[in-house]
Amino acid sequence: MKHLISILLLACAVVTIPAKAEQVRYISDDLFTYMHRGPSTQFRIMGSINAGTKVTLLETNKENGFSKVTDSRGRTGWINSDFISRQVGLKERVPALEKELTEVKAALADAQLSGDEKTKNLQSSLQMRTEQITDLELQNSQLNEQLMTSQTEIRELRAKIDTQKDDLLMKWFTYGGMVAGAGLLFGLILPHLIPRRRKRNNGWA
Repeated sequence: MKHLISILLLACAVVTIPAKAEQVRYISDDLFTYMHRGPSTQFRIMGSINAGTKVTLLETNKENGFSKVTDSRGRTGWINSDFISRQVGLKERVPALEKELTEVKAALADAQLSGDEKTKNLQSSLQMRTEQITDLELQNSQLNEQLMTSQTEIRELRAKIDTQKDDLLMKWFTYGGMVAGAGLLFGLILPHLIPRRRKRNNGWA
């Protein structure tokens, strides 16, 4: 019996392949797995390792499908290679994912707050521009009314000036006619007002 056990141990030693270097691995996301003293379930159970536990891979026995590892508690033993993964377990990934999710939510909230602030500023600026445009349109309307009023006054003044010119011409014509008539009348009356001289009788008759 002892000879048979020795042969089995020798065979296990022959087929055991040491790892090139100590490598970090993780226990797969099952509830737990057992750690044995040798590379098979025939060896005594040393304890259990919870899912997601970080271990150091020392060597692998491909024939039996077991790997020699050291856990975070310093225990060294053999576990089923199927329960070893290169991927970080959920035990460590979930907190990291939750932290990342919290950071993303915070960044999203900041972006939304910044977007709301920018939108508020744009709305305020738009309202101010709208008020300025309304004021300018009102001023433009008032200026147009003043322009129309001024143009109307100018037309009325020009009409008055034209009328005054016509009246002035009529007055000049009237005055000229009166002066001419007075001169003619004076020319007709003047000879009658001046006495004629009598002709002298020189006795030549």
